[in-house]
Amino acid sequence: MKGYSIDLDPESSARARGKDLRVSYKNSIEICNVVRGMAVEDAKKFLEDVIAKKVPVPYRKHKRHISHRKGSGFGPGRFPVNAAKAFLDLLNVVENNAEYKGLDPENMYIVHVSAYKGRVFQGWRPRARGRSTPWDTITTNIELIIQEREE
Repeated sequence: MKGYSIDLDPESSARARGKDLRVSYKNSIEICNVVRGMAVEDAKKFLEDVIAKKVPVPYRKHKRHISHRKGSGFGPGRFPVNAAKAFLDLLNVVENNAEYKGLDPENMYIVHVSAYKGRVFQGWRPRARGRSTPWDTITTNIELIIQEREE
């Protein structure tokens, strides 16, 4: 598996990668920490609930100045809708890849998911008195690998 962080058996796993996605890197890390180890169907349901703003994503790493969410003992969290949409699209792609290989997506779970910084598209914003400020777009790369559960 060229270009991926880990090597798994290609007979029992499926993979997909999103490159240069225009979503927040920090939000992507928090979503990765939640969906890692989940079943594919559970992860899809969770991401749909985040998009509908029913269930927040708990923030564990990037949590400064983030308010707590309602619920029993729920700490800081947010509803990163754009990042959740990108993850849901990527999850559908990897599920289709598994079906194409002849695997059963209902019996699969997320064994590896990671988000890391992608390219930076440089831009400029005009300011007062003929000056300018950098206005860069930071992108995110996401890789997702699912594998069949052993019985």
